[in-house]
Amino acid sequence: MFEQIQSRLDKVLTTLRGHGKISESNIEEALRDVRRALLEADVNYKVVKLFIDRVKSKAKGEKVFTSISPGQQFIKLLKDELTYFLGGDTEEINFSKKGYSVILVAGLQGSGKTTTCVKLAHFLKNNYNKNPLLIAADLQRPAAVEQLKILAKQNNIESFSIDNCKDSLKVVKEGIEFSKSNTTDLIIVDTAGRLHIDQILMKEVKDISNICKPNETFYIADSMTGQDAINSATEFNSYLDITGVILTKLDGDSRGGAALSLRECTGKPIKFIGTGESIKSFDIFHPERMASRILGMGDVISLVEKAQKSFDKDVIESSVERLKAGIFTFEDYKKQITQIKKMGPLSNIMSMVPGFSKLKNIDLNEDEFKWVEAIINSMTRKERDKPEIINGSRRKRIALGSGRTVQEVNRLIKQFNQMKIMIKKMKDKKNMNLPFNFG
Repeated sequence: MFEQIQSRLDKVLTTLRGHGKISESNIEEALRDVRRALLEADVNYKVVKLFIDRVKSKAKGEKVFTSISPGQQFIKLLKDELTYFLGGDTEEINFSKKGYSVILVAGLQGSGKTTTCVKLAHFLKNNYNKNPLLIAADLQRPAAVEQLKILAKQNNIESFSIDNCKDSLKVVKEGIEFSKSNTTDLIIVDTAGRLHIDQILMKEVKDISNICKPNETFYIADSMTGQDAINSATEFNSYLDITGVILTKLDGDSRGGAALSLRECTGKPIKFIGTGESIKSFDIFHPERMASRILGMGDVISLVEKAQKSFDKDVIESSVERLKAGIFTFEDYKKQITQIKKMGPLSNIMSMVPGFSKLKNIDLNEDEFKWVEAIINSMTRKERDKPEIINGSRRKRIALGSGRTVQEVNRLIKQFNQMKIMIKKMKDKKNMNLPFNFG
């Protein structure tokens, strides 16, 4: 996501950096290109106009252009305004101070509501120490109830449903009563997907809201739908009084228009984002961090946080101690790959690295890790511990065993040897510390 807008904005900023100073003419020229980039990203035209007007007003009033480069100043202006339009500050979730909290989830058909309900429950369970109950009130889509039950069970989350029931109001009422008999302190209600023009279903979700009296009502917005997500969210809000938005499918190839338009058009904050198919691919929405990513500046804070949550502390500390001692084998290499894979799709990880979006012709093939693991797994224990013994005949055997070519085996061994040289240099400089605080 955001690749198209990143590319366009990078061209604008590169041109601006070539000027010795900011003038009214090159501000106008840059903002024309920014406007075009935003419209092509499917950002709402009213939002684009407001955004451009605010940047133009601030750019012309700035007095610090003489102290730093024009490009740096313009980037700061763009980032500040993008952050503002994305919501400014990170929004906290509203939990009940007494008893249990209720979250009602609503949205269009196919927006990913059921999966998002489980992701949300998993996230709040692991990050806020909540004991959630999922109520399966989506009785319109075939197998929706079963999907929720299976996903909930896989993630050790309690769920409630009524077999062969066609009355969603009854399911919600009995689900709430059921929650009172256990230690549940959070109820998440999954409702049926509905078009905002379907008056009968819209009344149903309003009735559900009246029954459960939610602390939060989240609208699930599919980032792939662009500006249409804004129209739907506005209509849903007129029925439900939405308190926040969860933006799904941010790992897709959407142009980013929904993310940049929703807050300004609806007045409702984006509170969470879904970034992949995995239940763990879900996080709090941080406007400033997202603005940095849109501008190709990366998101180091989120990258470190993701590493802290994903990495196994004992494995990392053991690896660091071995590296400090100058020990690095193919077994160590494999363990590092396993840790990286826990962080999610490689493309998502690399999008958080500052400047990565500017690199051209980089092929992020997610299968590379599988192939590397297959080659390492085809080695004997002795070969993993002492790679120097891997001669020509051994390489042929490893290639056959892994289903890869000898050339690929050779390439992996070459990369491994280069890494060993780099590790030795770091060891000699005594510059090898644990990069993350797991405390």
